[in-house]
Amino acid sequence: MPFAKDSRRSAGSRTAISASSTVIPAEIWAVSKLPAIYFERLFTAGGGLISYGPAFVEQYQQAAGYVDRILKGGKPADLPVQTPTKYDLVINLKSAKALGIDMPATVLPRVDEVIE
Repeated sequence: MPFAKDSRRSAGSRTAISASSTVIPAEIWAVSKLPAIYFERLFTAGGGLISYGPAFVEQYQQAAGYVDRILKGGKPADLPVQTPTKYDLVINLKSAKALGIDMPATVLPRVDEVIE
């Protein structure tokens, strides 16, 4: 079941259900005519409206730093916990237009990437 009604949200809203690491493709949301926000740019490039999430490249670089420190003899338990410091905001203007959404001019300068 790809969509589930959520009584805590307004009428007509849907919540994506995922039993694994895969998420419902953006095309399904586009067909339903419901705007959706994703955690990764990949889904916005595939037709989703907006994605906002950690910059994965930066996280991979941080992980490489951990590996380097461990290989040089560092104890994993002694390494500090790091959280993402950079988040990417991506907007798909083609999807916005298809959904009848006009992006405010004040939003576009804040976006890291615009897909047209």
